Amino acid sequence: MNILLLSMPDSFEHMPTVTIRMPNAALTSLAGNIDPHHHVAVADLILVQRRVRETIERLVREINPDLLGLSVMTFQRKTARKIIDLVRSLSPDARVVVGGYDPSMATEAYTDISWGGVDFIVRGEGEITFRELLRAIENQSGYDRILGLSYRSGDRFSHNPDRPVNSLEDGEIRLSNRDARVLAGYTVLGRQVDVIETSRGCTFDCSFCSIIAMRGRNFHTYPLDRVIADIRDARNHGARAIFIVDDNVMLNVRRFEALCQAIIDAGLHDIDYTVQAMTSVIANHGEQLAPLMRQAGFRYVFLGIENILDEDLTFLRARRKNIKREDGHTAGNAAIKAIDFLHRHKIYVVGGLIIGNPNDTRASLEANIEFARAYIDWPYIQHPTPYPRTPMTKEFRDHGLIINERLEEYDGTTAIVRSEHLSAEEIEFRRWRADRWMKLRHLPAVFWHSPLFVLRNTPRMIAHTFRGSTLKSILGLEDPRQAFERYRAIRQAEREYL
Repeated sequence: MNILLLSMPDSFEHMPTVTIRMPNAALTSLAGNIDPHHHVAVADLILVQRRVRETIERLVREINPDLLGLSVMTFQRKTARKIIDLVRSLSPDARVVVGGYDPSMATEAYTDISWGGVDFIVRGEGEITFRELLRAIENQSGYDRILGLSYRSGDRFSHNPDRPVNSLEDGEIRLSNRDARVLAGYTVLGRQVDVIETSRGCTFDCSFCSIIAMRGRNFHTYPLDRVIADIRDARNHGARAIFIVDDNVMLNVRRFEALCQAIIDAGLHDIDYTVQAMTSVIANHGEQLAPLMRQAGFRYVFLGIENILDEDLTFLRARRKNIKREDGHTAGNAAIKAIDFLHRHKIYVVGGLIIGNPNDTRASLEANIEFARAYIDWPYIQHPTPYPRTPMTKEFRDHGLIINERLEEYDGTTAIVRSEHLSAEEIEFRRWRADRWMKLRHLPAVFWHSPLFVLRNTPRMIAHTFRGSTLKSILGLEDPRQAFERYRAIRQAEREYL
């Protein structure tokens, strides 16, 4: 069977694609877990954002797919629909399967009669479900026993029971198939980048997160020898930077320490690693952890600060993972101590903050922005976004705070909800106005690490960061809101990929 797997071209706003273009981990994992006699091609359309139509037309012509698979996030739903319509016009007999967060969390959106192009929905973890689906198609054995699958029967959909999450320990989920990729150009700061996964799940219950709704509160890990094999395979395919995509890899601190040591022992510490982390773990274990991370090659940590105000952390259900402890007692927010440990060992902090929560005022927004200016190296400031089935979505709806139902704008940097005190536009404007200049500050550090990349691409990076601005607006000769409106118009046009 010929299989074409696509990830959507829609990207998050925080960095221009010249700075970072990351592969989709789920698709190569699917490709690595189907029976080997199939011909599978993986195409990450983020690599061809301005050439989506012609790329799909070429791939369909060359591969002649029997089955098209799409990985979809909520803000990519509109684009996914257009791509399905395009492929249907080119290859009417191809079956279509969708999976990922949005089809798993908002299954009903894909079973609507207007989505007539979808034949199958893979809900939750996809590797085993997708493998069994392909076998059922080949053997014409029916689909009713495939856990985690929804499938079209005439004009209606049938929904099989959910598939239990995989323990990851038994080897049933095999390594990714990176050879299936048919597009090239995955880079971060000019270096070839790849993604690896060492664990799945999280035991916290943050109100903004869809992980718990998708798989429950649990944490499962791959054996470390498998993780090292995955890293080595990524490096053999050219990666010189790796992003660890785990939901919460530091839930088991001792295991993460062992991972760092295993990377060092395997001689794989010549790679630049980026990992996501909780502030509490770094603050409470940083004295031993930070130097080991640096030795293992960790260059960036995406730190889940979330917010520096207790009231907002309570709403986000993120207070427990941001607590500093001293002498066995709670001792306030862990963010500053965590950042200090990382900076002491020359590890840069990508600061994850969420502003625009229900009770936010101008003062609370500015408190978080000032914190970002003072302490973090690269701001990753987002607005709370009501993704399907997350706890915060219900709360926002109950209070009538959602002002935008255009899902293509649910990208984290478009303010979808207002607070009790501020309009959504005001919240987004204040984040945008500060964000640009903070990002500019990190250029010197990037230059010392990747001087040729910076020399070649600084104009493009600055143009992206300051799009909508003019010399007049930068010099303060016009109201900055005029530049903001130009930026929003440009961003809206950028979301049209077909």
